[in-house]
Amino acid sequence: MKYHVLKTLLLILSFSIGNVFTFTLPQAFPKPNRKSALTVRETSSSSPENDKTPPISQLEAIVVNAKSLNLWGKIESKKDTYLSSMTAGLAVSLAMVPEAIAFAIVAGVSPLVGLWTTVFLGFVAAAMGGRAGICSSCSGACSVVVAALCASHGPSYLAGTAVLAGMLQVLAGIFGLGKFIRLVPHPVMLGFVNGLAIVMLKAQLTHFKDSATGNFLSIFSPAGQATYGIAVATMTLIRYFIPQLQKKVKALRSIPPVIVAITFASVISKYLKLPVKTLADIAGAETFRGGLQIIPKLNVGGFLSPLFADPLSTIKVILPYAITMSAVGAIESLLTLQLLDGIVDDGKRGSTKKETIGQGFGNIAAGLTGGIGGCALVGQSLINVQSGGAGSRLSGMSMSLFLGLGLIGLAPALASVPVVSLAAVMLLVCQSQFSWSSLRILNKIPRLDAFVIMLVSYVTVKDDLAKAVLAGTIASALGFAWKQSTNIFASKPDSKTYELNGPLFFGSCTKFTSLFNPKDDPDSVVLDFMDCRVADHSGLEAINSICDKYGNLNKKVYLKHLSSDGQQLLEKIRSPAKLPEYQIVESNPKLDPVYAIAEEAAVYTDVPVGKTA
Repeated sequence: MKYHVLKTLLLILSFSIGNVFTFTLPQAFPKPNRKSALTVRETSSSSPENDKTPPISQLEAIVVNAKSLNLWGKIESKKDTYLSSMTAGLAVSLAMVPEAIAFAIVAGVSPLVGLWTTVFLGFVAAAMGGRAGICSSCSGACSVVVAALCASHGPSYLAGTAVLAGMLQVLAGIFGLGKFIRLVPHPVMLGFVNGLAIVMLKAQLTHFKDSATGNFLSIFSPAGQATYGIAVATMTLIRYFIPQLQKKVKALRSIPPVIVAITFASVISKYLKLPVKTLADIAGAETFRGGLQIIPKLNVGGFLSPLFADPLSTIKVILPYAITMSAVGAIESLLTLQLLDGIVDDGKRGSTKKETIGQGFGNIAAGLTGGIGGCALVGQSLINVQSGGAGSRLSGMSMSLFLGLGLIGLAPALASVPVVSLAAVMLLVCQSQFSWSSLRILNKIPRLDAFVIMLVSYVTVKDDLAKAVLAGTIASALGFAWKQSTNIFASKPDSKTYELNGPLFFGSCTKFTSLFNPKDDPDSVVLDFMDCRVADHSGLEAINSICDKYGNLNKKVYLKHLSSDGQQLLEKIRSPAKLPEYQIVESNPKLDPVYAIAEEAAVYTDVPVGKTA
């Protein structure tokens, strides 16, 4: 009988596999304009095309593009009720279990350590974080960091590392360092979500392999039929059957499909005695023995004893790992915050400062109870949002409470949950998290952006998230600077006038200097900056330098249409602070542009930015 049921479940595969992994590609990047950056096309605001097409700044914004990463399409706003938040927390708590166990094993500690890290870190971070909907746990990126520490120095330093990493994150939040996440370009964001989706996919595929041989289970074997059948049934229930049922039965709409699907898989596998791996099989029966005795105790002494015994040696050991873990955790958490800002259409923006501080206190709480630390998880946060937990912090807090209560009082039931049913949920998350549109637009976006997407994805998979984001951001910044440095040029309507066009900054100074020919130019030349914006100190120095070249030949230079602060800063940076006789600035308040040059405001407090007439 049980194999009759399995064959029925497998028949669903032929119907659903083409739909489960079907996706709608969102709008790609617009085709880049190859004209000069300063060329402006005037269009009518009443044009129908303008009404439909958002500006490039919106198309390339992280928050706006985050909507394309959502598996469930547009998320309708729901009333912020305790019931929806708590049921969402229950759904996420189930999805957290295999991840926490796996990451604890990676770190080289007991699965219980990973589970209780999720309880304490998740509760504190949800209560104090930057926005509702974010769920935190021990993560793969952080576990890899502490795994090296555990292998080289033993597990006694893990709690201290988590506490120190939390303190660093709190300090970073207090000083507002989280705001620099805004500098992460959209191609880096795409590479981040793609790389993380691949990492998650690789982790889930291990549950479909034979533990003895390491090969994928055969579909013709009883274990393979049971495993694949439960996975397909779980995905189909979540994606199709339960949502359709909820449309007809209003009372069921507050129950997340994930809970129903996992409960169904657990009951079927236990009733039919299917040969599938359970949570107890991968974590051990000791993890799910239950009872109050498994609650970790506050262990301040255990954290401080190595520090008191040999302070300098202890700090020397844990500080490098703590810095890396705090950076990795903060980056992943802040990127998750940015994603949810775009996915949850509630008109609110999360606070990077609060999120960094909340993650810090969460890691401190986890470390003081013997945990290993962690950060926000993208996949589980997406499950939380889809399940109705985007409107209240109670969803993340209840996730921790339900997980803790389950470990204490419902351990046998939790132990019997098939791992493959939870892996099926994460496979859907992987499918939604991967930005499929990035594959379609690779030949339509600048080659640098395509390179950055692939670079960040590769480094995320091969190394760690912090290095990937740093490498991608640096590559994007250098590429942008190089492109802008080639955009400056000059036209000569007559023999004595240079009409400059393009940005003048550190990257374009060399080309700016090459535009002039002081020896062959007349005794008086005019540099017109109407279409040229001086951006930084290097640009000011380049102007003074070219004026000096003309001055050494007893020629005069007239500077027109500089910003008001630019005119004064040209004097301030000279020694003495006065322009030479051959460098003449012609001021016209009615026509001169108004903008601020990137200089140190504390040094030049007496140089105000001009105002329009």
